[in-house]
Amino acid sequence: MQKIFDVHAHYDDEAFDGDRFELLDQMLLGGEIVGIVNGATDIETTLFGISTAEKYGGFYTSAGYHPEKAESAPEDFIEKTAELTKHKKVVAIGEIGLDYYWKDVPRQAQLEVFEKQLALSKELDLPVVVHDRDAHGDTYDLLRKYRPKGIVHCFSGSVELSREVVKLGMSISIGGVVTFKNARHSVDVVREIPLDRLMLETDAPYLTPVPYRGKRCDSRMIKFTAEKIAEIRGITVDELLSQNIENACLTYGISL
Repeated sequence: MQKIFDVHAHYDDEAFDGDRFELLDQMLLGGEIVGIVNGATDIETTLFGISTAEKYGGFYTSAGYHPEKAESAPEDFIEKTAELTKHKKVVAIGEIGLDYYWKDVPRQAQLEVFEKQLALSKELDLPVVVHDRDAHGDTYDLLRKYRPKGIVHCFSGSVELSREVVKLGMSISIGGVVTFKNARHSVDVVREIPLDRLMLETDAPYLTPVPYRGKRCDSRMIKFTAEKIAEIRGITVDELLSQNIENACLTYGISL
């Protein structure tokens, strides 16, 4: 059986309300999935991640505020986030970053929340999980300033930008987008990036890979992303999945 580690997913999403724990039982207790890191977007989803991680050995969580939640973050969100990171299954600060696609979230609020969480990650020596959508300039200015360890998730930039990530000492995670017909940037990036800086994610329930595009995504579907990347790289799927587990464990400080 191929071993899959999903470095970023959202099992708190309402898309899983009907069968969340039946699905996690099947994947994690059945041995099909060896690891999942749930991407928190606020305090509530961090608490979901912690409570779920207490049920499953292979389930972990990040803690943090997503840029879309920046304006609603309470004044003491850093103190609350720091307190939650004391749980042994919290392995990163995330999902944090900038999203300029959504115009109704003020950029200044996003920048302030992102920078405070980058500072927290350095203080606590935890990796970050970075969200960057239509905000490359400001995102990378702050990453260069703080130089955190961690992942730029669902990487959407160019090959040149992926080289910047590597120079910063960070990694890139790729999801189902690489299987889409118009995925030129993703194909170019996975062709060049060093394998020890490449990781696999679903962003479940979103960005479902071909041939299930349009349906709900779950961690098992990483195999389709892995098949595409392995084809691009000229390596075996097993080799890629094994490297992904090694990279994930090293980045998140996890021992399987």
